[in-house]
Amino acid sequence: MSPPSSPQAGAHATSTPAPLSITLKINGESRTVSVAPWTTLLDLLRNHLDLTGSKKGCDHGQCGACTVLLDGRRVVSCLTFAVMKDGSEVTTIEGLAKGDALHPLQQAFIDHDAFQCGYCTPGQICSAAGLIAEGRAKTVDDIRELMSGNICRCGAYPNIVAAIEQAMGAMGGSR
Repeated sequence: MSPPSSPQAGAHATSTPAPLSITLKINGESRTVSVAPWTTLLDLLRNHLDLTGSKKGCDHGQCGACTVLLDGRRVVSCLTFAVMKDGSEVTTIEGLAKGDALHPLQQAFIDHDAFQCGYCTPGQICSAAGLIAEGRAKTVDDIRELMSGNICRCGAYPNIVAAIEQAMGAMGGSR
């Protein structure tokens, strides 16, 4: 015999929202995925698409390790809900190189030893690519200010700035 049902029994019950289907162009390839509404872009990239270059650092948008390019603009992907960006174009560190040819920023980071542990490097490079595309950096101080949202715990800042300067020259940017 089943227990009697009370009118109050289901009054506070909640249901989990169904996954939502979204399509993003990621590193030049159209990808359709189903995700929970609260899935961040970072978690979508890392956990659903196995693009692990973008790192989860602070998970609060303060360190920049998760920076990717979204429709050409740099964003911290840990604070960006994936479902809100349906139809957008995402470029991660994995999408910057063209085949075997490194992106000028990737090569400059190697040339200037602009990474030590390497954890922040993907976010630094994606942020720098966005910085160059913005065209606002005219001086070393501009580079420092515009990159201030990307933290390097190892302290490779002088090398990072030098790498960005080199890439700006190679890409026809300022400096």
